[in-house]
Amino acid sequence: MALKNKLLKQLAVAGLAVVTSISSGFAAEDTVGFVYVSPIGDAGWTYQHDLGRLQLEKETGVKTNYVENVAEGSDAERVIREMAKRGDKVIFATSFGYMNYMLKVSKKFPKTAFVHATGYKMGKNMGIYNARFYEGRYLTGVIAGEMTKSNVLGYVAAFPIPEVLQGINAFIKGARSVNPKAELRVIWVNSWYDPGKERQAAMTLMSQNADVITQHTDSTAVVQAAEEQGKYAFGYHSDMSKYGPKAHLTAATHHWGDYYVKTVNDVKAGNWKPESIWGGYKDGMVSLAPLNPAIPAELQARIRDMEKHLTSGVLHPFSGPVVDQDGKVRVAAGATMSDKDLNGMNYYLEGVVSKLPKQ
Repeated sequence: MALKNKLLKQLAVAGLAVVTSISSGFAAEDTVGFVYVSPIGDAGWTYQHDLGRLQLEKETGVKTNYVENVAEGSDAERVIREMAKRGDKVIFATSFGYMNYMLKVSKKFPKTAFVHATGYKMGKNMGIYNARFYEGRYLTGVIAGEMTKSNVLGYVAAFPIPEVLQGINAFIKGARSVNPKAELRVIWVNSWYDPGKERQAAMTLMSQNADVITQHTDSTAVVQAAEEQGKYAFGYHSDMSKYGPKAHLTAATHHWGDYYVKTVNDVKAGNWKPESIWGGYKDGMVSLAPLNPAIPAELQARIRDMEKHLTSGVLHPFSGPVVDQDGKVRVAAGATMSDKDLNGMNYYLEGVVSKLPKQ
């Protein structure tokens, strides 16, 4: 989707140093690097970023390099440093756990543009970007609330960070907006990509009577498990319907290509500066995969209307009242949760019956 020639909304970052533009000097042989946390495969988080990389190559002619399945630790620092030493003009690190390692390396290579996905730390030559995942999550929650027969929903989650909690809470808020009896059970697997653990968690949730499940992890294991058990599921990051044609109701999908093209073109023009980008439906960074015909026509039409309202800004998944699991009002009726509060989310909303791990 096009970015509609609009700047994406910038988030304030406390203590950000004064930044200067990265000079162009972008020669024909210069390259752009991508660091991936999981194998590319044909679905999921890394797959979607790689589609963006391919779009970048096609639209700009720039050559790219990538390293997949890079662990979030010292190995990430090594890979990012090697890319910078090789001379990559722009480096995209596409996982939360790469943040501190990229920031460290960026200070050693001031003429390189470093860009980190899903983090919150910036530097003189390091920007951040993310998508409003929770927007798509809210819509899938509405569908789940309507489609469940048991009123028990399941969620396989990676790590208890605000990004993931936003999705969990948006999902149950959407579900309970149409079905106040819906409850959500969450199992944490402490990994972005571990098909074995993801499958085990999905099977456990379904054994606890969950008849609609979803995930914030990278593999297709959850959708496959639901297909085997005759339950419904939502894919994540990308369309996973081929792994569960009957189970897969839709997926919240994320689109990075336009952002990659814009960023590299800015560097080539010599006017790139680090910024904090958080794009959603209105920016073409979030959308739903095709809806399964099992979803009633009336519900499909309602979801399409809600997509329009997300795009226009009329609908916000965290409009008040927002009440947490303990009954505390987090957002009053008539108000909307701020980006600052969204990015500090560290609690479950009402309707989640699991307990949040201590951090």
